[in-house]
Amino acid sequence: MKTQSTGIEQLAELVRESTCTVALTGAGISVPSGIPDFRSPGTGLWENVDPMEVAHIDVFVNEPARFWSYYRPRFGMLTEKQPNRAHSVLAELEQRGLLDAVITQNIDTLHRRAGSQRVVEVHGTVATASCWACGETYPRERVESLFDADGIARCGCGGAVKPDVVLFGEMLPEVAMREAHVLCAGADLLLCVGSSLEVYPVAGLPGVTRAGGGALAIVTKGPTPYDGDAAVRLDGDVVDELEALLRLL
Repeated sequence: MKTQSTGIEQLAELVRESTCTVALTGAGISVPSGIPDFRSPGTGLWENVDPMEVAHIDVFVNEPARFWSYYRPRFGMLTEKQPNRAHSVLAELEQRGLLDAVITQNIDTLHRRAGSQRVVEVHGTVATASCWACGETYPRERVESLFDADGIARCGCGGAVKPDVVLFGEMLPEVAMREAHVLCAGADLLLCVGSSLEVYPVAGLPGVTRAGGGALAIVTKGPTPYDGDAAVRLDGDVVDELEALLRLL
């Protein structure tokens, strides 16, 4: 059985040999920043809430006050969190020319705030919110000032304002998914960090890399459907693992 140190050394070698490395990140990379993931027992965001009743597009359209009663504190919480060292390591790898892009399922903007330049946000972002009626876009700093007496964020035109994130019942942004697919198809190495790799269509991206002849490296706690296909599989703390990787490069 391979030791953790051997796994890190193998990962470092894969990164050194790769001419195109792409990172795919999920909720687990932001947990050290104080943002809960979705499904961990006892702490997950969906532990005590049915997402279909608060984070579905139909709820926003038909019951915007109910939608915002859940999302308003979450929206505020996400804007207060700071990048952790796992985010910073990926940004530094990009700066060194060892990482081509980050594809993230996260909406928290932490990769960009850590310094990553090419970030593909396949589930959208809390950086902005847009009017459902006229399309006017507001930076997140202004969203709190838009709430009316009913607890609904409203545009100047009177339309309801929605965070620019992908809700349940919505399609993922076509442009972002196309870019993600192209990146994964051309990657020699796809570094999957903090994702269970279970939520489609993003969960299909590692298969795109494998079909193109690229290797997978997975750094996350808990099993994934791709564990048997991974050239390297690490299940320690994401900050510790990525900092160890950086020290070897």
